[in-house]
Amino acid sequence: MTDFTMPSLGADMKTGKLIAWHVKPGDQLRRGEIIADVESAKGIMEIEVFEDCIIEELLLETNQEVPVGTAIAKIQTPSTKKEEVKRARISPLARKLAAETGVDLTQVKGTGAQGAISQRDLKAPVDSQTSMRQAIASAMSLANREIPHYYLETQIDMSYPLQWLERENQKRSLRERILPVILLLKATAKALNDVPQLNGYWIDGSLQLKESIHIGFAISLRQGGLVTPAIHHCDLKSLDELMANMRELIENTRSGRLRSSDLSDPTITLTNLGDIGVERVFGVIYPPQIALVGFGKITERPWAIGGMLGVRPIVSATVAGDHRASDGIVGAKFLQSLNAHLQVAEKL
Repeated sequence: MTDFTMPSLGADMKTGKLIAWHVKPGDQLRRGEIIADVESAKGIMEIEVFEDCIIEELLLETNQEVPVGTAIAKIQTPSTKKEEVKRARISPLARKLAAETGVDLTQVKGTGAQGAISQRDLKAPVDSQTSMRQAIASAMSLANREIPHYYLETQIDMSYPLQWLERENQKRSLRERILPVILLLKATAKALNDVPQLNGYWIDGSLQLKESIHIGFAISLRQGGLVTPAIHHCDLKSLDELMANMRELIENTRSGRLRSSDLSDPTITLTNLGDIGVERVFGVIYPPQIALVGFGKITERPWAIGGMLGVRPIVSATVAGDHRASDGIVGAKFLQSLNAHLQVAEKL
């Protein structure tokens, strides 16, 4: 029998509040199934188990807040499949409110007759969205107040990467095609291998660099707000794996199905606003991270090569760095490496 502990949903999370158990003693779970809902400053998240197990004992009452790492349940392996939760009936008012606020009704537990979901059952999800926006605002205020930012920008010729990608996608079905942002993601990861001084945290007045590259990808929510779930070990994954990971993260984020593992300690954040027409991104570092990479829209611009002027697809790439952890030379080397990796897209 082992302890199942309060997980960390980010390097800045100190405590978590148990909102609801999805299990009871004797339940059998498979790896990846949900054991509980936990609330942090980022909102309410589903917490999954990371191994097959049997629930022996629940150690925490709902609405209890405890430090990260505290034992909240006793578990034992192996396990069998958990019974599926029956879909509840939904009142018209609840359906209307869910549509207006973007709440995923499949994630709401009904308290009405026979498990029906009513308007009052949506109060907690709506309040959690408000709390998340307040948490984001608080983190950004802290970042602006305490992090001495420096910003660098470079223009990258995307002619070769896009030509290579077009040839590659012609071999694939529509579902299997790779988006240009995946090239930017993988090139960022490779550049961080070359310039690791931007991959880590600033905690308690000291720099903590990380070997693993977990890139937080900024995703906007339909109901407002922003989350940055992590794509783990980006430098070790193929373009196809990164495409599948990103597709799944976006779907889970916007349907409210993010899990604790999706928010596990991104070591740097990438934000790409090109799809909504933004040409340059100068972002705010999300503490305790020490850098943020931004990409704008790929646009056709005049570009001179070998004394000849032509029109090329160009993207603006920026890096925001924490001056306590690095300096402009480090940021410049990162952007230089980023460009170099994009120009050999077949090696990404």
